[in-house]
Amino acid sequence: MTTYLPTLKQLQYLVALHEHGHFGRAADACFVSQSTLSAGLRDLETLLDVVLVERTKRAVRFTPLGNAVVAKAHRLLREAEELSDMVQSAGQPLSGEVRMSVIPTIAPFLLPRMLPRLRRERPQLKLYLREETSQAAIESLHHGRSDCVLLALPFPTGDVEKETIELDALYVAFPKDDPRDPPEEISPDLIDENRLLLLEDGHCLKEHALAACNRPELRASATMIGTSLHTLVQMVDNGLGLTMLPEMALDAGILNGTQVVARPLISESANREIALIWRKNSPRAEEFRLLAEELRAG
Repeated sequence: MTTYLPTLKQLQYLVALHEHGHFGRAADACFVSQSTLSAGLRDLETLLDVVLVERTKRAVRFTPLGNAVVAKAHRLLREAEELSDMVQSAGQPLSGEVRMSVIPTIAPFLLPRMLPRLRRERPQLKLYLREETSQAAIESLHHGRSDCVLLALPFPTGDVEKETIELDALYVAFPKDDPRDPPEEISPDLIDENRLLLLEDGHCLKEHALAACNRPELRASATMIGTSLHTLVQMVDNGLGLTMLPEMALDAGILNGTQVVARPLISESANREIALIWRKNSPRAEEFRLLAEELRAG
């Protein structure tokens, strides 16, 4: 009896449709026409003799079996990518493509001082960067959209391996001439919960800042409003409150041109661990460790 198996391309189409919920956007993500993607999915359903997707004029709905097939397709596509990675990693290390997700509170501050040397010393490396919040980056890693993630810990990551790049201290930033400005360091009890501005949900720095203060009332009172550290700095500069900033942002000059000052936070957990993580048992683990070494050297 001849058995016909789904192709990887058909599974890619199915996963893309599930991710984007729209035939046109899924086709764009796969770099094919909408008709090509639709035909590929029809062929897949015919091959399996099941309905995976309910199509209407207004919505795309996956059947329960369709959702189960998508979950399995994610694993199969990831295994196929790892097979290709295994072959690639057997050649010259840190060559070819690496897709790395980076969180927004790291990317603009750490990468500019690291990437020029990496491009110069590893010309065969094609590093594709994807800026995402911590949760989105972890999902990209486990769904195979990213090969590794540069993020700040602690944060729930699932089953991964890691290499620490550096520890990044947390500072309290506030307008110049603030009456509560201490000469050197700030203890958490000096932070006015009614003036604290933090990044919106989805950014791990918010959790790191709250954990470092160890004051439950801050979680209830702090304003979660900023979409970026640069936005928070501008709000503080306009006298709207105070915020938390990582040392790498200060070193990169985020306060230049402002009337904002920053003081170290006194706390046992007043830092975050910058780390490179990748899926456990990845065949490119040694390559990622080498990449972590390159990032540390920057």
